[in-house]
Amino acid sequence: MRTLPELLILIALAIFVLLYRKSGKDENSVKKVIETVEGVYNKYAPYSFKVVREKAKELGQEYTTKQYIAQIILIGGFAGVVGYFYFYSFIWAAIYAVAAILFVPYLAYLRCNRIYSEFIFEQIQTYTTNVIMEFNTTQSFVKSLEGVRDSGVIEEPVLGDIKKMIDLAYKNGTIDESIEYFNNKYPFYMVKNMHQLFLQITKEGARDTGESLENMSLDIDALVEGVYRDQMDRKNFHKRFLTFSMVLFSLVIVVEFLLGEDNYLELIETWYVQLILHAIILINVYFLITGEKYYNEDVGGE
Repeated sequence: MRTLPELLILIALAIFVLLYRKSGKDENSVKKVIETVEGVYNKYAPYSFKVVREKAKELGQEYTTKQYIAQIILIGGFAGVVGYFYFYSFIWAAIYAVAAILFVPYLAYLRCNRIYSEFIFEQIQTYTTNVIMEFNTTQSFVKSLEGVRDSGVIEEPVLGDIKKMIDLAYKNGTIDESIEYFNNKYPFYMVKNMHQLFLQITKEGARDTGESLENMSLDIDALVEGVYRDQMDRKNFHKRFLTFSMVLFSLVIVVEFLLGEDNYLELIETWYVQLILHAIILINVYFLITGEKYYNEDVGGE
């Protein structure tokens, strides 16, 4: 196969360099590169990116430097192989490899955003369940919030928002603004439904709240079960989706082997065939990114 030996030599050299770096012989240089990249990230990354990434670190789910390097090698290597075997060109292989690597920060954001969303949903589930339990004892919404605040089961940023709800309630003498603030900050159905119930209880002075609160707890359990089932379905979808995406990228390579190398090389000499191949790659990339967004976004939304 034309230029394949050169490609294998370059891959072997790349592996040698990586192993050399990993051995620690040039550890200071690698450390400087990593620190430089992190410095650029901290300076230019969007605020939302920093927030979700910091929370992923706190939860111990952020990738390590080695994991990010492995991801870069895997994504860049796959894109380079696709670019090479589509066009038999080192130039296009390098272009697609670099372009693919540039997507790594975006993929990191999507993954961290999913982790953050899952964390927030778990916190909101804990918040609603514990407020109902506290209300059964205190018969006061504000006292229930104070009990949840002091329980130690809620973490930031939800804890800070509960404290603000309490401050607003004491400042205004009503819970209306507190509830409006929290509903806007966390627009979950379970939150809105529970708060609506407490508004009715507070303003209408309902005598028997036990049954209503019990039904609300059952509704919350049903919503939570549905969300967790959706998360499991997403994970199963993601595995099948990635497999299907790799198959799509491989179809042209399969066609190449069916036609034979010489016929394929002759075919890609024409400009419109190359244009079609680029279009196939871009369409597949769009399909892949769209699937990644679906898998990682809006997790925890009912």
